[in-house]
Amino acid sequence: MKCPFCAYSESKVIDSRPAEEGATIRRRRECLACQKRFTTYEIVERLPLVVVKRDGSRQSFDKVKLINGMVRACEKRPVPLQTLEGIADDIEQELQSGLEREVNTVQIGEMVMSRLKDIDEVAYVRFASVYRSFKDINTFMEELSKLLTEKS
Repeated sequence: MKCPFCAYSESKVIDSRPAEEGATIRRRRECLACQKRFTTYEIVERLPLVVVKRDGSRQSFDKVKLINGMVRACEKRPVPLQTLEGIADDIEQELQSGLEREVNTVQIGEMVMSRLKDIDEVAYVRFASVYRSFKDINTFMEELSKLLTEKS
């Protein structure tokens, strides 16, 4: 790490501590040439995830969009935002730990539905109705029947 004051490439670490709830490490350093101190941050490099949409277009993964979709499905339901953020974090972590850098919306939608089903069935049905684009009442009833069969 080059010193920001004199550009010398050697420094020693004086103090290290976790920052941002353990997501980064803050290091206090001292330059071995000019003895000035500076701070560096170490973070885990995340590879970009690309989402392939139904129309074939591609865009980078956006956790906020994922949370917003779940919030709409959980509107007026007793599901805390913190729970939805946890689901989004879990899904992002699972996708990051996979080998694929491209993931399709079908896979993400199925991941969301499997988690919503355990938390709130009404939110699950709402999300499924939009995600699966139910064409008519019969397809909607089929999904409800599957849900009822799984419960018994």
